[in-house]
Amino acid sequence: MRSGTCRGCGAPIIWIKTSAGKSMPCDDTPIYYIQRANGTKKIVTPNGEVISCEYTINPHEATGIGYAPHWGSCPCAGKFKRGREKA
Repeated sequence: MRSGTCRGCGAPIIWIKTSAGKSMPCDDTPIYYIQRANGTKKIVTPNGEVISCEYTINPHEATGIGYAPHWGSCPCAGKFKRGREKA
């Protein structure tokens, strides 16, 4: 993992290389999660696995700790999408 700053909103981020070999920008604060196949959230584990889940604040019920993809919290995320026209 390497740290940086979002070019869109200026927030601190970390880059995690996914198991597919791509670098994904993630919020820099770790989050407890409960893995669920039909989860409404995504989490990126420190080893690069992208998992469907639900977030939790209870470490005793958590499946693990990971990082939320930054596109979920970035107000400027739309301007980084490839293959779409910029507004």
